[in-house]
Amino acid sequence: MDVLTRLTAHRIIPVVVLPSAESAGPLGEALVAGGLPVAEVTFRTAAAAQAIAALAARGDILVGAGTVLTRQQVDQAVQAGAQYIVSPGSSRAVIEHARAAGVPVVPGAVTATEIQAALELGIDLVKFFPAEACGGAGAVRALAAPFAGVRFVPTGGVSPANLGQYLAIKAVAAVGGSWMVPQSAIAAGDFAAIERLTSQAVALAAGSAADVAAGGAAGGAAATGNAAASAAQTAAAITTAATATGREN
Repeated sequence: MDVLTRLTAHRIIPVVVLPSAESAGPLGEALVAGGLPVAEVTFRTAAAAQAIAALAARGDILVGAGTVLTRQQVDQAVQAGAQYIVSPGSSRAVIEHARAAGVPVVPGAVTATEIQAALELGIDLVKFFPAEACGGAGAVRALAAPFAGVRFVPTGGVSPANLGQYLAIKAVAAVGGSWMVPQSAIAAGDFAAIERLTSQAVALAAGSAADVAAGGAAGGAAATGNAAASAAQTAAAITTAATATGREN
């Protein structure tokens, strides 16, 4: 099974911001214990490469680099052990450099023009970011119609309340989110809360998938409604846990 297939099989990709690499170890423990051995460590802090290296050294987490904007960051990520690259936009330089390094890349694309440009580069899995600000699940569904071979990873504004809406779309391979890895919990060292939030997120995704399967091949409005209802029920529990760590929703 290739890296991107393994990545999307989990249906949820935790998008992590780590101010210090010292948090990488306990974060990895929490994700694995919560049933989601995946992490996209963003290059939004100076500790990103070290954090990736720490997670990669564990051997039980599929770790990648997010917010990769330059070829230099591709090099840093690959040298640290990143198994995939995620970028908020579609940079030809980043895509080609990652491929030359033998690492799969998921570039950002939110318009028909950007998706078509990605297809011309041989990309069929794109990050739809920022998802909610760019039209949400409705926009993904609309774009999926003319681009039948493209799969999407909506990220940005995805939450327990709308997760089911995205996962009900056949073209959505997975979603990216940070609600199970809140920065306040990381800063407080409350990795038990992260494990709990992760476990709840995994259960929510599994429930959404079951609702879609029950709706038949077409998915349908009923399946989407069931998934949204499941999300709403679970959102309360997740919000309570997140609030206990000081996270604002």
